[in-house]
Amino acid sequence: MSGKRKAVALISGGLDSMLAAKVMLEQGIQVEGINFFTGFCVEGHTHAIRKQDSAKPKRNNALWVAEQLGIKLHIIDVIEEYKDVVLNPKHGYGANLNPCLDCKIFMVHKAQEWIKENGFDFIITGEVVGQRPMSQRKDTMPVVARESGAEDRLVRPLCGKKLPATLPEREGWIERDWLYDFSGRSRKPQMALAEKYGFTDYAQPAGGCCFLTDVQYSVKLADLWKSRGERRYELDDIMLLKVGRHLRPRPHFKLIIGREEGENNFLEGYRKQFVHLRALNLDGPLALLDGVANDADIELAARLVCRFGKGRDAEEVEVVVTDKQGATRVLNVAPLTADAIPQEWYV
Repeated sequence: MSGKRKAVALISGGLDSMLAAKVMLEQGIQVEGINFFTGFCVEGHTHAIRKQDSAKPKRNNALWVAEQLGIKLHIIDVIEEYKDVVLNPKHGYGANLNPCLDCKIFMVHKAQEWIKENGFDFIITGEVVGQRPMSQRKDTMPVVARESGAEDRLVRPLCGKKLPATLPEREGWIERDWLYDFSGRSRKPQMALAEKYGFTDYAQPAGGCCFLTDVQYSVKLADLWKSRGERRYELDDIMLLKVGRHLRPRPHFKLIIGREEGENNFLEGYRKQFVHLRALNLDGPLALLDGVANDADIELAARLVCRFGKGRDAEEVEVVVTDKQGATRVLNVAPLTADAIPQEWYV
């Protein structure tokens, strides 16, 4: 070894990136972590909101991984830059609206810029050949290295033996014999290595933390773009897509209806940005109205809100409607019946 070298590890919060960083730490490399915040990976946030997820960890998994490894973590906001990856992926989407290959290229490129600015020597990722159908195939892994600009300063410790030698190997900074030859979608090798290192309670893989891999989330995002007549989004948009029951009874407006107390509390924070509705003197959901609605639309929205609250069986319910300026009015409406709500209204 020619002296202690420095590497930055892309830390997603999952097991693979944690193991990859640990393998390099075991070789005496000084490792720091980097996590790029796109807005689409906030598992701890959604776990904290919903009662059904209350048993799941309410944490930032990337920070938790860095703590387990004892390394410094740099969290970098890339929300604005990342929009082009989501909206215009050069390599297209996966099964849903996940631009996985473009995403990996983007992340590694940003890491490459970071190591140049901070005097680090190479980049570590937790990629495994054959694990992801879009971004982690043997033919796409060289594409990531090439198009990101990282070239052979990109090290994948978990499958390094199945790939050509990198610059850190050729220069003797790391030992190839200490790398692994994992491949395929089985998680057993990683779980065995985690046990060896004493790692427990790590995040379970399911398409990673990214909501763009989720079919229901992708449908909601596509619906948002269609309703606006253009492909754009802001951080509030992508956060709200993760919360509540979404119904679009008319092309020009949508309702976001809280399903439980935690979601109602979260939606409360957006009341001043939307017309919102709630049954008066009855337990039930808070609903945000996204779009432009006339009086008939507002009445329909009020009837829908009643349907999902304690007043669903009443003949008539008072619903208070509040506009963005805070002005209120009360409507007396009959709740819609379940069979009066077409399935196509659900987004």
